[in-house]
Amino acid sequence: MQLETITPLILTYNEAPNLDRTLAQLTWATTIVVIDSYSTDATLDILQHYPQIKLFQRPFDSFAEQWNFGLSKIASDWVLSLDADYVLSDELVAEIKTLPDHAPTHVPNHASDHVSDHVPDHAPNDIRGNGDRVNGYSARFKYCVFGKPLRGTLLPPRQVLYRRIYAAYYNDGHTQRVRIDGTVCALSGSIYHDDRKPLSRWLGAQDRYMVLEVQKLRKTPVRELSWGDRLRKQTVLAPVVILLYCLILKGGILDGKVGWYYAMQRTLAEILLAIRLIGDE
Repeated sequence: MQLETITPLILTYNEAPNLDRTLAQLTWATTIVVIDSYSTDATLDILQHYPQIKLFQRPFDSFAEQWNFGLSKIASDWVLSLDADYVLSDELVAEIKTLPDHAPTHVPNHASDHVSDHVPDHAPNDIRGNGDRVNGYSARFKYCVFGKPLRGTLLPPRQVLYRRIYAAYYNDGHTQRVRIDGTVCALSGSIYHDDRKPLSRWLGAQDRYMVLEVQKLRKTPVRELSWGDRLRKQTVLAPVVILLYCLILKGGILDGKVGWYYAMQRTLAEILLAIRLIGDE
């Protein structure tokens, strides 16, 4: 696949601490579309240093609406969707170069199964069983704390590279998911999730996110919730399970201080959710 035929799509809002690292791995792109929610920090100044940037500003209403708006501004066949703190590994860039321009119509079954587990059962027209043409690719994450990659993360693989006309975003709690019509294969290369914004920014964002997560947990029938979301509804158990999961099963305890930092962050997020759930009863 020729990299010049792919348009990276990035959402920004006050991403000055992260943006340069992300854009530095995208110098191969002929065009990069950025949808900015009227940043007030140095984000716009940083974007001016990259001539291939096409900047559009739109008031934020939801992540899905922002992504779908971004898709409407892209003319290329393939889109590479990235958060402003996603840094492509050299291995992933090299792997994308080897992908066929015209993806084969037959792929191993395990490729689509790898990502379909992370799509909610209630998602309309999701990637399960919607044809055998390869219209998307997912990538795994290496979560970083203070720039150091961890052994494991709670982040599932994400569909990041896809044909534009076969993709549409929908909201799922505080975040969004992309619905791709066709088969999605798993890439072996990774993306570094390297967010270096202040802890105070993270805390504020988590509280806002948990309000949306409570709404999702309350409105979605139990049978349509993932096992993780069912556990979260138990309030008291979820923070303890997450702490042990991050430290033991994901090997965070072997990462030293940064592993404990990540585990405590994720535990705190679950405590915030539990408090919101209890207070909402």
